[in-house]
Amino acid sequence: MTLNALLDIELAVPNPEELMQFWERHGMRRTAHNVLGTIDRPTQMTLREAPYRHLATMHLGCTEEKDLADIASRLREAGIDADVSGTTLTCVDPVFKHRVVIDVTTSHPLAPSKARSFNTPGRYTRFDTRANPVLHRESPAPRRVGHVVLGTPHMGKAVDFYVNLLGYRVSDSILNGFATFMRIESDHHNLMIQPGPTSYLNHYAVEVDDIDAVGLAGQAVVAEREDASVVGVGRHNLGANVFWYLRDPSGNMFEFFSDMDQILDDEDWNANHRKLDWEGADGPAGFSVWGPKDPPEIFFNPPDINAIAAGRAADGLD
Repeated sequence: MTLNALLDIELAVPNPEELMQFWERHGMRRTAHNVLGTIDRPTQMTLREAPYRHLATMHLGCTEEKDLADIASRLREAGIDADVSGTTLTCVDPVFKHRVVIDVTTSHPLAPSKARSFNTPGRYTRFDTRANPVLHRESPAPRRVGHVVLGTPHMGKAVDFYVNLLGYRVSDSILNGFATFMRIESDHHNLMIQPGPTSYLNHYAVEVDDIDAVGLAGQAVVAEREDASVVGVGRHNLGANVFWYLRDPSGNMFEFFSDMDQILDDEDWNANHRKLDWEGADGPAGFSVWGPKDPPEIFFNPPDINAIAAGRAADGLD
């Protein structure tokens, strides 16, 4: 039952070339005519054209062929078609209707970030020079796509598919399932599912090296378009990552993030840290430790949500 990696995603948007050029300007690499990659991973986002924006494919990894067979068995028992060809399984998410592709693969490590010297009270490690972000203000290169957040009115069915059929592990949950954070890597979450007026991609998240990289990368996007910022900068409670949410040219919200909680001992996390009934905005599950306390309305209801709902209806997806 061991999924081990979020390998990459495919986005469908009305103008994929515009989005391709946006991410090329902001540090990703065009590794094929419709594929964006990073320095460590040649495929992170594949883009294709569609009348309305949506997640088209989620590409995951698992450890062994037995894992693939176990997942296929659970899917078929639940009445979901699962095509297995060699060491690849393909199925369709029953709620969001995007393809899920699972390959047997090893983990895909990242090259460590370059060490930086930080001065803190009583521990000074940088002398006779300025901080790196002062000397180097260019927009940092993204490292990977780390997670996606999906919204839907069908929360129970969606969480059941990812947890009980595919094998995601629950890290935390708000109000007993109002929103659920889940993982397949060591990150606190590679997927979050939350309520939404229709089934849609709330945002995708791009990891950068540190808090300075979040600020510099976000600033570079805002320099192109002042209204690109949605909410940030801040540090989340759940996951603990530093965040800045922005909007790409296709209307997708995306997040620059860094410093997310890492979970290596599932038993210890579940016994001592995981909580399934975090309460609302005034409690520990509030939006941030510092930074904006509440996201704006468009965080949950983007301007094109009606167009997405209409597109899904026209495609017979709802």
